Amino acid sequence: MASGSSSSVATRHSKATLRAIELLGKLIRADRIERRWSAQELGERVGVSRALIERIEHGDPRCGIGAAFEAATLVGISLFDAEPGRLGGHIADQNTKLRLLPKSARKKRVVVDDF
Repeated sequence: MASGSSSSVATRHSKATLRAIELLGKLIRADRIERRWSAQELGERVGVSRALIERIEHGDPRCGIGAAFEAATLVGISLFDAEPGRLGGHIADQNTKLRLLPKSARKKRVVVDDF
């Protein structure tokens, strides 16, 4: 579990999710330091506070995904194991798939006729 997380957070997030968030935070921190940016500098580039950057880097699962992804992008982390130019193609593929799927994931009601 991410350091500083309360037990109530752990009950809302799977162990795999917490580990992935922790890994992303460590990647952001390492790449930020390699670029010789302070947490304050990265925060200014992302448009958030230094404290939020530190929470992201420490794996706090309550941080906004947009801020975490922006920080990752700015320090050079390739999200979804794809080059930024290829993400548009992946998005288009998912849009095509979503158009083919039903609009919702509801179970069909089964009418029981006991008569």
